[in-house]
Amino acid sequence: MADQQDRASGKLWGGRFAEATEASVERFTASVHYDSRLYRHDIAGSRAHARMLVRQGLISASEGEAIELGLTEILAEIEAGTFVFRPELEDIHMNIEKALTDKVGAAGEKLHTARSRNDQVALDLRLYLREEGEGLRVLLQRVQASFAEQARANLGAVMPGYTHMQRAQPVLLSHHLLAYVEMFERDRERLTDCVRRLNVLPLGAAALAGTGLPIDREFVAAELGFSGITANSMDTTGDRDFALEFLFCCTVIQLHLSRLAEELVLWASKEFDFVEIGDRYCTGSSIMPQKKNPDVPELIRGKTGRVAGALMGLLMTVKGLPLTYNRDLQEDKEPLFDALDTVKASLAITAELLANLTFRTERMKAATRGGFMTATDLADYLVRKNVPFRQAHGVVGRIVAHCQARGVELADLALAEMQAFSELIEEDVMEVLSVEGSVNSRVSPGGTARKRVEEALVRIEQKLSAAQ
Repeated sequence: MADQQDRASGKLWGGRFAEATEASVERFTASVHYDSRLYRHDIAGSRAHARMLVRQGLISASEGEAIELGLTEILAEIEAGTFVFRPELEDIHMNIEKALTDKVGAAGEKLHTARSRNDQVALDLRLYLREEGEGLRVLLQRVQASFAEQARANLGAVMPGYTHMQRAQPVLLSHHLLAYVEMFERDRERLTDCVRRLNVLPLGAAALAGTGLPIDREFVAAELGFSGITANSMDTTGDRDFALEFLFCCTVIQLHLSRLAEELVLWASKEFDFVEIGDRYCTGSSIMPQKKNPDVPELIRGKTGRVAGALMGLLMTVKGLPLTYNRDLQEDKEPLFDALDTVKASLAITAELLANLTFRTERMKAATRGGFMTATDLADYLVRKNVPFRQAHGVVGRIVAHCQARGVELADLALAEMQAFSELIEEDVMEVLSVEGSVNSRVSPGGTARKRVEEALVRIEQKLSAAQ
């Protein structure tokens, strides 16, 4: 009779309660409206768990077969859009289990043997993030490929390199673009490391203390492609380090996208005029007919606060939690899902945007003619003549001050004028004062000399090709 009442109430945990849950509480505690995206992972975990229960003799083979068939039907219904999610059942786990029980009866009621929602949700989230981590790596690779294509197309073009947003030294545009490839490569490596760390099976921790039933966690881990199992049941059910780490990876990716977006916004302005963004990736003004606004990079930049906020929110959720599971941890999914969706969308549109940029290379080159950008090269010239660098720095500083007083650039000075500051300066100095000479002198590994940039580009192209 009690079992019938529990089933009639719809609450799979309802045996202990004398009153029905208040509707306002059901609305407040429900998560199925967002955690339903875990349905495939929940069903995959339940299938592996059911196989283990059969293997261990905890349910019969026929019961295991009924569970598998029922879960297959539920999966098909969800993917066809005919499955009815019930908010009063709280989450995706209880919705699937209740539907399974309705389909196969007592066999469905046995599926939850030796597991809790506490370890079940941790399993689903790890499966989900493992899959999404690989998806992010593919998107990052696409962005890297777009950068490499632009670097190849613009090889040899020079531009000002900046520090403190002041013109500093001339560099190759391709060198600047490949800097972002390196940023996103670190992001790919971070994701790989994050996924490696989260790829351990939590199922079997049960509510917090493990189970007295004879389960085989290693079997389930192998079924689901995990590299191992978690070591401590109490840590397992209360752990969201893997979600925090994944959110951190997302945040750094979005920060890198935001840095790029900021440069594109600046470069597309008439003050710089370094780049033209394709019309299809810009919008206009409702009042000013002449406007062409770089809305896509602006929105990428704006969404960065949203992603970073998700990380901070989950950090604050976790910071005061005692062991083990607490319902607060339900708050991990919405910020995680939103941040992940935001980063994926930002990466996808960035790859498109990069392919629709036209760099104004002549304008970039013209911008290298001001700002005494070869001053360091002149100092290095004196160093090669055995002048201590600090003394060379002082000499060149005085030459720059002289140029500023006259309103000219270094290359405009007559040789005699420079020799007034150092007799070591000879006719060959003009070679180091040219923009091209400056760029191609930077032959140190990782430098902007054309031959170094070509080497870096080949290495990157080969790596991207091998990763496909």
